[in-house]
Amino acid sequence: MAKFELKLPKMGESVAEATITSWLKEVGDTIELDEAVVEIATDKVDSEVPSEVEGILVKILYQKDDVVAVGEVIAIIEIEVEGAESENLDTIKSAVSPEVAEVEKTMEKAAVVIATPITKEIDSGKFYSPLVRNIAKTEGVSMEELETIAGSGKDGRVTKEDILLYLESGESAPKVQIEKVVEEKISKPVQKEVQKVAPVSVNGDDEVIEISRMGKLISKHMVNSIQTAAHVQSFIEIDMTSIVKWRTKVKDAFFKREGEKLTFTPILMHAVAATLKKYPMINIAIDGDTIIKRKNINLGMAAALPDGNLIVPVIKNADQLNLVGMTKAVNDLAGRARNNELKPDEIQGGTYTVTNVGSFGSVMGTPIINQPQVAILALGAIRKVPAVIETIDGDFIGIRQKMFVSHSYDHRVVNGALGGMFIKTLKETLEAWDMNQDF
Repeated sequence: MAKFELKLPKMGESVAEATITSWLKEVGDTIELDEAVVEIATDKVDSEVPSEVEGILVKILYQKDDVVAVGEVIAIIEIEVEGAESENLDTIKSAVSPEVAEVEKTMEKAAVVIATPITKEIDSGKFYSPLVRNIAKTEGVSMEELETIAGSGKDGRVTKEDILLYLESGESAPKVQIEKVVEEKISKPVQKEVQKVAPVSVNGDDEVIEISRMGKLISKHMVNSIQTAAHVQSFIEIDMTSIVKWRTKVKDAFFKREGEKLTFTPILMHAVAATLKKYPMINIAIDGDTIIKRKNINLGMAAALPDGNLIVPVIKNADQLNLVGMTKAVNDLAGRARNNELKPDEIQGGTYTVTNVGSFGSVMGTPIINQPQVAILALGAIRKVPAVIETIDGDFIGIRQKMFVSHSYDHRVVNGALGGMFIKTLKETLEAWDMNQDF
């Protein structure tokens, strides 16, 4: 028998860690090849980690709600390897994948000169959290050096503040100094008045429902945005009559040629991308006292999940897509969002967000900015309304298809003129739609 280390796999360039949400197997269970062993979660995407081997789960190294860095060993699986006389991991890896084992052997030889790796727990019994270990690894702090740092946490654990203080001063802070810092933080007067909230009364007929992990993340993200950005809204009504008629005329031919349903969403997203190109100072982010002007236009598209939560998949380089390409991107991301099949990288890197509140029947909405972006657009429902139509022969009342759009923007960096001109240009683009154009 031999042992195989199951590691947290790489899930995208921008994903460095994940949270264990549920173990699907217990110690002693038999595991098949490619069978899911554990469920994990990144920012908003949940996924499963499958086993690369067949065997028996003999050890679980992280528990539910633990945060694990990519590449960390999360479990040990005992497997049978013909002719194995010892628990030699190289032998196991060669049996599973000779190419991978050869590469890893080469990497191990090249790393001989590196100091003792940072581990979760050492012989002395000290425990180091994933965050502390990641900081130590990034800053080049060795295991031996880390042991010299006096911890201010429970049971003498080294906290984030301890290691950052050590890095800043170049030496471990004395216990007295640590206690002083903690005391100052506790005694520091609160600037904002804290309003006491009365406890919620629950009787026997009420149902208590725990907020889901994703719900908590969204809640925290939204509160943070409201506390960070100076939200201002501008509204404008757009005459969608020409687009409604054009879509009705071409949608069947579009589906026959492209195999995709043509909805209003890709038409509107295509127009938003073109408008952002004309107003690059909407396509920005704030980082402290600096503005980051984004080179790429990556459109976030708010989509509803089956459990009622929202997720924002991102269409990368949206301004480079024609209407067909935009339609395929929108349909693909929306479909996989509904089935919880999005990859972590597909919800990262957005520079501007669009949410379709009209899909729920709302006429308009005041959306909260998706930080660190500075603006978000809400699309209302398209409705038939009586409207004044101007002609060379005079004005008359007619039925038109109209839609409100709501533009929320951060008044710290986007003033009313820029925020208003953006949606005015979007209106002009959509109302000038050529009824005779092809797709």
